[in-house]
Amino acid sequence: MASTDLKKQKIFCTTSEAAEILSISVGTVQLWVDTGLLEAWKTPGGHRRITRGSINCMLHHKPAAVATEAAVVSSGGALRVLVAEDDADLRLLYQTILRHWPMGPVLEVVDNGIDALMVIERFRPDLLFIDLDIPGVDGFQMLKILNSKAEHAGMTAVVVTGLSRADIALRGGVPDNFLVLPKPISFEKLLSIASALWELKAHRAGRTAA
Repeated sequence: MASTDLKKQKIFCTTSEAAEILSISVGTVQLWVDTGLLEAWKTPGGHRRITRGSINCMLHHKPAAVATEAAVVSSGGALRVLVAEDDADLRLLYQTILRHWPMGPVLEVVDNGIDALMVIERFRPDLLFIDLDIPGVDGFQMLKILNSKAEHAGMTAVVVTGLSRADIALRGGVPDNFLVLPKPISFEKLLSIASALWELKAHRAGRTAA
């Protein structure tokens, strides 16, 4: 019996154990279970048990997210921007153009939804540019996850997509609180959004200092 229990401990983790392994909050673990990012079952007492296999799967995406911890520390009051885009050419274009924006944003770029969620948890971006058709967790599901967590209410998310309005509607739509912009990308428009957000952040920082 003891060996069976030990085997279960190796295969399944509690929400607290999963949170510690993934370096995220227990609430985030529960949310990822509810949205299917982590596989789990419930004990007769209603406690979640998460499969170690699904935790390991998420850990494969962890290195890109862990790298952001130093960025958060060094960013100070800078505007933090995350780009979630699976097209390699567009990712390079984002990096090239945003690097020359006047407010000097701290930039993180990922190519899939799972990495994006991991980075958001640590990087706490002020601004997210997200494509809807990204692998892992698509933009539609990501926006639902972000909308369900009050801690992300201060983050501005902008959808940049090649999908038509009709296609977006057929796939469930985008919540009204997210701005949707078409491709090809207007970087002038993105800069105007970032500039307004940066001014707001600087104003709030000034009020706090006062």
